[in-house]
Amino acid sequence: MKKAVCLLSGGMDSAVATAIAKSQRYEIYALTFQYNQKNIQELDSAKKLVRHFKIREHKIFTIDLKQIGGSALTDDVDVPTGKSSEEIKEGKEIPITYVPARNTIFLGIALSYAEVVDADSIFIGANYLDSSGYPDCRLMYLKKFQELADLATKRAVEGNPIRIEYPLITMSKAEIVKKGIELKVPFELTWSCYKDGEKACGKCDSCVLRLNGFKEAGYEDPLGYEK
Repeated sequence: MKKAVCLLSGGMDSAVATAIAKSQRYEIYALTFQYNQKNIQELDSAKKLVRHFKIREHKIFTIDLKQIGGSALTDDVDVPTGKSSEEIKEGKEIPITYVPARNTIFLGIALSYAEVVDADSIFIGANYLDSSGYPDCRLMYLKKFQELADLATKRAVEGNPIRIEYPLITMSKAEIVKKGIELKVPFELTWSCYKDGEKACGKCDSCVLRLNGFKEAGYEDPLGYEK
């Protein structure tokens, strides 16, 4: 059976990417990161998704990116709120919620894990159209990381490279919602909010993009939000 390491944050995009891997008959090895982020609720969501998808192995890897800082998701800085989905998508500056080089760090660790479990692929839920302009969610970046993986791993040297799969990269949030509905992804178990309240705030960039995606797809978001 084919094997895949899936970067499973607990958010909706990573859940849909994992569901796609499962639909392609991969045996899933899930990898979640506790990087001292504010939205710790996503870790609980990842655990719930692991049970739902009946994933064989789940590792929660601890790395303290707060020591480096540089992001509202790790620093003692307020998470920005109040923008419309259009303002988020049309923004010229990379927002303060960007975590410096996060996907490079995560993919590097996933590459190591994939070698150990002899995985054929790594699935990441990176999406550029609704990514707020994060540089490590671009197609160009992921293609370059594939080149790195082809140079850096034993499997590649032996002629069996690990493929970096990013099935959501050009999808809109609405298309991701529709794909998730098609694959019966339990969106009520996912967590997208940048904050860590009992309910999602509904006002941060991630919540706004998610809510707009469900609206455009014609579905109601099953996640609870603050009034």
